[in-house]
Amino acid sequence: MKVHARNESIRAQADRTAASMDNRSRRTQSQTFPRILTFGILLLLWLVLSGQYDPFHITLGVISCLIVTLFSGDLLFPGAGITDLFRLGLGILLYIPWVIYQILMANFHILRVVFHPKMLDLIDPQIIRFQSSLTQELALVIFANSITLTPGTITVYVSVDGDFQVHAIDKKSAEPLPGEMEARVGRIFAGQS
Repeated sequence: MKVHARNESIRAQADRTAASMDNRSRRTQSQTFPRILTFGILLLLWLVLSGQYDPFHITLGVISCLIVTLFSGDLLFPGAGITDLFRLGLGILLYIPWVIYQILMANFHILRVVFHPKMLDLIDPQIIRFQSSLTQELALVIFANSITLTPGTITVYVSVDGDFQVHAIDKKSAEPLPGEMEARVGRIFAGQS
């Protein structure tokens, strides 16, 4: 009886150890991909912004990016798995052309306002306040920056709770807020916590 109980105890402990190692392995894999992605983004940014492609500068860039990734690699994509990162990246890639189109259309609108003979009648600056339905900080940042990049509107204030204050140059610039832009940013982050 004692031998049987001891064998069961040893077997249970071995199962717990194996499960613990399996969880550790999964956790390590889930932390590795975001760090590799962070390193890749940093290195790409380094190469684009430095403009120096000789071995010395590339080596310096790799070392710098490794150090930054080592100390803060989990800040860019906290707790994200490979599937979440892929969906986020795809969502942002699909969002960029749409926001560029909105920026171009807003440029034409502002051009029309500025060169209109009755410009002073068209300009009606105002601060718009609204509560966003977005909850994630990155979503709020992307939404706030998209508003600011669109001519005619500037994000003046945004809180972590999603309270926005936006300056608009005229009523037409203020009308679509929060609107479709917020919905598109929300779709990028749908299903992520």
